[in-house]
Amino acid sequence: MRLAGIIGHPVAHSLSPAFQAAAFAACGLDAAYERWDTTAEALAGRVVSLRDPRYLGANVTIPHKEAVIPLLDELGGQSARVGAVNTIVNRDGRLYGFNTDGPGFAAALRNESYFDPAGKRFLLLGAGGAARGIAFALAEAKAATIAIANRTPERAARLAREVAETGAGAQAVSYADPVAGYDCVVNCTSVGMHGTAGEGDLPCDPAAMSPGTLAVDIVYTPEDTPFLRAARTAGCRTLGGLPMLIYQGGLSFELWTGVHAPIEVMFDAARKAIAARDLA
Repeated sequence: MRLAGIIGHPVAHSLSPAFQAAAFAACGLDAAYERWDTTAEALAGRVVSLRDPRYLGANVTIPHKEAVIPLLDELGGQSARVGAVNTIVNRDGRLYGFNTDGPGFAAALRNESYFDPAGKRFLLLGAGGAARGIAFALAEAKAATIAIANRTPERAARLAREVAETGAGAQAVSYADPVAGYDCVVNCTSVGMHGTAGEGDLPCDPAAMSPGTLAVDIVYTPEDTPFLRAARTAGCRTLGGLPMLIYQGGLSFELWTGVHAPIEVMFDAARKAIAARDLA
Protein backbone atom coordinates (compact mmCIF):
# COMPACT_ATOMS: atom_id res chain seq x y z
CA MET A 1 0.00 0.00 0.00
CA ARG A 2 1.20 3.52 -0.89
CA LEU A 3 0.59 6.44 1.45
CA ALA A 4 -0.20 10.13 1.13
CA GLY A 5 -1.33 12.59 3.76
CA ILE A 6 -1.76 16.18 4.81
CA ILE A 7 0.98 18.01 6.70
CA GLY A 8 -0.10 20.93 8.86
CA HIS A 9 -0.77 22.06 12.40
CA PRO A 10 -3.56 21.49 13.19
CA VAL A 11 -5.08 19.13 10.60
CA ALA A 12 -7.95 17.52 12.53
CA HIS A 13 -10.47 19.67 10.63
CA SER A 14 -9.19 18.76 7.16
CA LEU A 15 -11.64 17.29 4.63
CA SER A 16 -8.81 16.00 2.45
CA PRO A 17 -8.67 12.50 4.00
CA ALA A 18 -12.37 11.95 3.24
CA PHE A 19 -12.30 12.85 -0.44
CA GLN A 20 -8.79 11.61 -1.26
CA ALA A 21 -9.52 8.18 0.27
CA ALA A 22 -12.74 8.03 -1.75
CA ALA A 23 -10.78 8.88 -4.91
CA PHE A 24 -8.19 6.15 -4.27
CA ALA A 25 -10.97 3.61 -3.71
CA ALA A 26 -12.95 4.68 -6.78
CA CYS A 27 -9.87 4.27 -8.99
CA GLY A 28 -8.97 0.89 -7.49
CA LEU A 29 -5.65 2.14 -6.12
CA ASP A 30 -4.02 0.45 -3.15
CA ALA A 31 -3.35 3.69 -1.30
CA ALA A 32 -4.37 5.43 1.90
CA TYR A 33 -4.50 9.08 2.95
CA GLU A 34 -3.68 10.17 6.50
CA ARG A 35 -3.59 13.26 8.72
CA TRP A 36 -0.06 14.16 9.78
CA ASP A 37 -0.25 16.85 12.45
CA THR A 38 3.26 18.30 12.31
CA THR A 39 4.81 21.05 14.40
CA ALA A 40 7.43 23.41 12.97
CA GLU A 41 10.12 21.49 14.87
CA ALA A 42 9.03 18.17 13.35
CA LEU A 43 8.57 19.45 9.78
CA ALA A 44 12.02 18.59 8.41
CA GLY A 45 11.80 15.02 9.70
CA ARG A 46 8.32 14.56 8.28
CA VAL A 47 9.40 15.79 4.83
CA VAL A 48 12.49 13.56 4.83
CA SER A 49 10.26 10.55 5.53
CA LEU A 50 8.40 11.20 2.26
CA ARG A 51 11.43 10.03 0.31
CA ASP A 52 10.61 6.46 1.31
CA PRO A 53 9.17 4.45 -1.65
CA ARG A 54 5.97 3.82 0.34
CA TYR A 55 4.97 7.47 0.03
CA LEU A 56 3.26 9.04 -2.96
CA GLY A 57 3.71 12.46 -1.39
CA ALA A 58 1.69 14.89 0.67
CA ASN A 59 -0.51 17.93 0.79
CA VAL A 60 0.78 20.84 2.85
CA THR A 61 -1.43 23.30 4.69
CA ILE A 62 -1.12 26.10 7.26
CA PRO A 63 1.42 26.96 8.62
CA HIS A 64 3.99 25.07 6.51
CA LYS A 65 3.34 26.04 2.87
CA GLU A 66 6.37 28.32 2.74
CA ALA A 67 8.58 26.53 5.24
CA VAL A 68 8.67 23.28 3.22
CA ILE A 69 10.27 24.90 0.17
CA PRO A 70 13.93 24.65 1.32
CA LEU A 71 13.36 20.98 2.18
CA LEU A 72 12.44 20.01 -1.40
CA ASP A 73 14.58 19.13 -4.41
CA GLU A 74 12.69 20.99 -7.14
CA LEU A 75 9.69 23.27 -7.60
CA GLY A 76 7.17 22.89 -10.40
CA GLY A 77 4.42 24.98 -11.94
CA GLN A 78 3.80 28.36 -10.29
CA SER A 79 5.08 27.29 -6.86
CA ALA A 80 8.35 29.24 -7.05
CA ARG A 81 6.59 32.47 -8.04
CA VAL A 82 3.78 31.97 -5.55
CA GLY A 83 6.32 31.23 -2.82
CA ALA A 84 4.20 28.43 -1.37
CA VAL A 85 3.81 24.69 -1.87
CA ASN A 86 0.65 22.73 -1.12
CA THR A 87 1.56 19.48 -2.86
CA ILE A 88 4.71 17.36 -2.54
CA VAL A 89 5.32 14.51 -4.99
CA ASN A 90 7.82 11.70 -4.36
CA ARG A 91 9.46 10.63 -7.61
CA ASP A 92 12.05 7.92 -6.98
CA GLY A 93 13.15 9.54 -3.73
CA ARG A 94 13.29 13.09 -5.07
CA LEU A 95 10.72 15.53 -3.74
CA TYR A 96 8.97 17.97 -6.08
CA GLY A 97 6.84 20.86 -4.85
CA PHE A 98 3.75 22.22 -6.59
CA ASN A 99 1.01 24.69 -5.80
CA THR A 100 -2.41 23.53 -7.01
CA ASP A 101 -4.44 26.19 -5.17
CA GLY A 102 -4.46 28.70 -8.02
CA PRO A 103 -5.06 26.19 -10.82
CA GLY A 104 -7.77 24.60 -8.65
CA PHE A 105 -9.45 27.99 -8.33
CA ALA A 106 -9.32 28.57 -12.09
CA ALA A 107 -10.74 25.08 -12.73
CA ALA A 108 -13.58 25.75 -10.30
CA LEU A 109 -14.43 28.99 -12.12
CA ARG A 110 -14.49 27.29 -15.50
CA ASN A 111 -16.15 24.01 -14.58
CA GLU A 112 -18.67 25.10 -11.93
CA SER A 113 -19.55 28.67 -12.97
CA TYR A 114 -18.67 28.45 -16.69
CA PHE A 115 -16.61 31.58 -16.16
CA ASP A 116 -13.45 32.05 -18.26
CA PRO A 117 -10.96 34.34 -16.44
CA ALA A 118 -9.44 35.59 -19.72
CA GLY A 119 -10.14 39.27 -20.23
CA LYS A 120 -12.09 39.59 -16.95
CA ARG A 121 -11.69 42.14 -14.14
CA PHE A 122 -11.03 40.63 -10.70
CA LEU A 123 -10.97 42.05 -7.18
CA LEU A 124 -9.23 39.88 -4.59
CA LEU A 125 -10.02 40.63 -0.95
CA GLY A 126 -6.96 39.56 1.01
CA ALA A 127 -3.29 39.08 0.08
CA GLY A 128 -2.32 35.96 2.04
CA GLY A 129 -1.24 32.57 0.76
CA ALA A 130 -4.54 31.72 -0.92
CA ALA A 131 -4.69 35.11 -2.64
CA ARG A 132 -1.13 34.67 -3.91
CA GLY A 133 -1.93 31.35 -5.59
CA ILE A 134 -5.13 32.75 -7.07
CA ALA A 135 -3.50 35.96 -8.32
CA PHE A 136 -0.74 34.16 -10.21
CA ALA A 137 -3.21 31.66 -11.67
CA LEU A 138 -5.39 34.54 -12.90
CA ALA A 139 -2.32 36.18 -14.45
CA GLU A 140 -1.54 32.94 -16.26
CA ALA A 141 -5.18 32.75 -17.40
CA LYS A 142 -4.87 36.23 -18.98
CA ALA A 143 -7.22 38.12 -16.65
CA ALA A 144 -7.45 41.76 -17.72
CA THR A 145 -7.33 43.27 -14.22
CA ILE A 146 -6.26 41.81 -10.87
CA ALA A 147 -6.99 44.32 -8.11
CA ILE A 148 -5.86 43.34 -4.61
CA ALA A 149 -7.15 44.83 -1.35
CA ASN A 150 -5.74 43.91 2.05
CA ARG A 151 -6.09 45.18 5.62
CA THR A 152 -2.32 45.73 5.51
CA PRO A 153 -1.92 47.82 2.32
CA GLU A 154 1.82 47.09 2.03
CA ARG A 155 1.10 43.39 1.63
CA ALA A 156 -1.37 44.04 -1.20
CA ALA A 157 1.13 46.37 -2.90
CA ARG A 158 3.90 43.78 -2.70
CA LEU A 159 1.73 41.03 -4.20
CA ALA A 160 0.49 43.37 -6.95
CA ARG A 161 4.08 44.25 -7.89
CA GLU A 162 5.09 40.59 -8.07
CA VAL A 163 2.08 39.67 -10.21
CA ALA A 164 2.62 42.70 -12.46
CA GLU A 165 6.14 41.41 -13.18
CA THR A 166 4.51 38.57 -15.14
CA GLY A 167 2.97 41.15 -17.47
CA ALA A 168 -0.49 41.03 -15.87
CA GLY A 169 -2.55 44.12 -15.08
CA ALA A 170 -2.24 43.87 -11.29
CA GLN A 171 -2.70 46.73 -8.84
CA ALA A 172 -3.24 47.31 -5.13
CA VAL A 173 -6.45 49.05 -4.11
CA SER A 174 -7.95 50.14 -0.82
CA TYR A 175 -10.80 48.47 1.03
CA ALA A 176 -12.41 51.90 0.88
CA ASP A 177 -12.40 51.88 -2.93
CA PRO A 178 -15.59 50.94 -4.83
CA VAL A 179 -16.26 47.23 -5.29
CA ALA A 180 -18.40 47.91 -8.37
CA GLY A 181 -17.05 47.51 -11.90
CA TYR A 182 -15.52 44.06 -11.50
CA ASP A 183 -16.57 40.86 -13.23
CA CYS A 184 -15.57 38.76 -10.20
CA VAL A 185 -14.97 39.57 -6.53
CA VAL A 186 -13.18 36.91 -4.47
CA ASN A 187 -13.05 36.63 -0.68
CA CYS A 188 -9.57 35.24 -0.07
CA THR A 189 -9.79 35.73 3.71
CA SER A 190 -11.25 33.62 6.53
CA VAL A 191 -14.06 36.13 7.13
CA GLY A 192 -17.32 34.18 7.35
CA MET A 193 -15.66 30.87 8.24
CA HIS A 194 -17.51 28.66 10.72
CA GLY A 195 -15.90 28.63 14.14
CA THR A 196 -14.00 31.91 13.80
CA ALA A 197 -14.56 35.30 15.42
CA GLY A 198 -15.66 36.64 12.01
CA GLU A 199 -18.20 33.91 11.34
CA GLY A 200 -21.07 36.35 10.75
CA ASP A 201 -19.05 39.11 9.09
CA LEU A 202 -18.74 40.21 5.46
CA PRO A 203 -15.42 40.93 3.68
CA CYS A 204 -17.13 43.77 1.77
CA ASP A 205 -20.64 45.09 1.09
CA PRO A 206 -22.08 42.97 -1.75
CA ALA A 207 -24.89 45.50 -2.20
CA ALA A 208 -22.25 47.84 -3.64
CA MET A 209 -21.13 45.29 -6.24
CA SER A 210 -22.38 45.50 -9.83
CA PRO A 211 -25.40 43.24 -10.45
CA GLY A 212 -24.35 40.07 -12.26
CA THR A 213 -20.87 40.07 -10.70
CA LEU A 214 -19.59 36.60 -9.82
CA ALA A 215 -18.99 36.57 -6.05
CA VAL A 216 -16.60 33.82 -4.96
CA ASP A 217 -15.81 32.78 -1.39
CA ILE A 218 -12.89 30.41 -0.81
CA VAL A 219 -14.34 29.55 2.61
CA TYR A 220 -16.00 26.10 2.41
CA THR A 221 -17.35 25.71 5.94
CA PRO A 222 -20.12 26.63 5.73
CA GLU A 223 -20.70 26.03 2.02
CA ASP A 224 -23.11 28.98 1.95
CA THR A 225 -21.38 31.88 3.71
CA PRO A 226 -22.85 35.24 4.76
CA PHE A 227 -20.96 36.82 1.84
CA LEU A 228 -22.56 34.49 -0.71
CA ARG A 229 -26.05 34.95 0.71
CA ALA A 230 -25.73 38.74 0.68
CA ALA A 231 -24.29 38.65 -2.85
CA ARG A 232 -27.28 36.67 -4.15
CA THR A 233 -29.63 39.18 -2.50
CA ALA A 234 -27.76 41.91 -4.39
CA GLY A 235 -28.34 40.15 -7.72
CA CYS A 236 -24.91 38.56 -8.07
CA ARG A 237 -23.94 35.06 -9.14
CA THR A 238 -22.09 33.04 -6.51
CA LEU A 239 -19.53 30.25 -6.14
CA GLY A 240 -18.54 28.73 -2.79
CA GLY A 241 -15.16 27.44 -1.66
CA LEU A 242 -15.75 23.70 -1.87
CA PRO A 243 -15.13 23.47 -5.66
CA MET A 244 -11.70 25.10 -5.29
CA LEU A 245 -10.85 22.64 -2.51
CA ILE A 246 -11.91 19.67 -4.61
CA TYR A 247 -10.24 20.76 -7.85
CA GLN A 248 -6.94 21.57 -6.14
CA GLY A 249 -7.17 18.17 -4.43
CA GLY A 250 -7.92 16.54 -7.77
CA LEU A 251 -4.78 18.07 -9.26
CA SER A 252 -2.74 16.76 -6.30
CA PHE A 253 -4.26 13.31 -6.82
CA GLU A 254 -3.24 13.34 -10.49
CA LEU A 255 0.31 14.46 -9.69
CA TRP A 256 0.72 11.56 -7.25
CA THR A 257 -0.94 8.83 -9.29
CA GLY A 258 -0.99 9.80 -12.97
CA VAL A 259 -4.69 8.82 -12.89
CA HIS A 260 -7.54 11.17 -13.83
CA ALA A 261 -9.19 12.39 -10.63
CA PRO A 262 -12.82 11.25 -10.05
CA ILE A 263 -14.07 14.75 -9.24
CA GLU A 264 -17.72 13.86 -8.64
CA VAL A 265 -16.72 11.09 -6.21
CA MET A 266 -14.55 13.60 -4.35
CA PHE A 267 -17.37 16.17 -4.18
CA ASP A 268 -19.77 13.56 -2.83
CA ALA A 269 -17.34 12.35 -0.16
CA ALA A 270 -16.54 15.90 0.96
CA ARG A 271 -20.20 16.86 1.28
CA LYS A 272 -20.94 13.70 3.27
CA ALA A 273 -18.04 14.53 5.60
CA ILE A 274 -19.33 18.10 6.07
CA ALA A 275 -22.84 16.81 6.79
CA ALA A 276 -21.52 14.30 9.33
CA ARG A 277 -19.49 17.06 11.00
CA ASP A 278 -22.53 19.33 11.18
CA LEU A 279 -24.55 16.57 12.85
CA ALA A 280 -21.83 15.78 15.40
